[in-house]
Amino acid sequence: MMNETTVEVILHPVRMRIIQYLINQQLTAQQLKELLADIPQASLYRHIKKLVEAEVIHIVDEIPNRGTIEKVYSIHNPNKALIGPEEINKLSKDEHMGLFIKFMANLMGEYDRYLNQEIIDLRRDGVSFRQAPLYLSEEEFAEFIKDLTAVYTKVTLNKPQRDRRRRTLATIIIPEQSKEQ
Repeated sequence: MMNETTVEVILHPVRMRIIQYLINQQLTAQQLKELLADIPQASLYRHIKKLVEAEVIHIVDEIPNRGTIEKVYSIHNPNKALIGPEEINKLSKDEHMGLFIKFMANLMGEYDRYLNQEIIDLRRDGVSFRQAPLYLSEEEFAEFIKDLTAVYTKVTLNKPQRDRRRRTLATIIIPEQSKEQ
């Protein structure tokens, strides 16, 4: 059996959900189980173990609880949950497409879970998806990414609170084919 790359470990739909919940917070497996109630307990524990083994998440504390030790998990290094350019550049076209399909499947799964709620109100909930062409020079694009990163950074540092609702924001940037090719 082949070992999975960190990219493959991260982009599994269940593992991506675990990672998303661990951004900026520390949770036990029990807390993750409550947040991911649709995942069977055995599967959840298997995915947590795989993320720990891949050093994407790590155990930050161990709490004695009724004769057992309850582990507290967190993102080991937030940048580890992102796929670095070195690893991404080593992948073939087919591997890139496979990862993109997994990424899209994860988004579709989240949207499906949203749509399967008893009551939905797309406008009130702020649901949107759109596609827009942007015509930017390399310098304008670099400035756009810098500004976008600043906005993302500001809101991703928010901790969960009673008055805050978790939302998923996904970004896909695809340049048109270079005229030089």
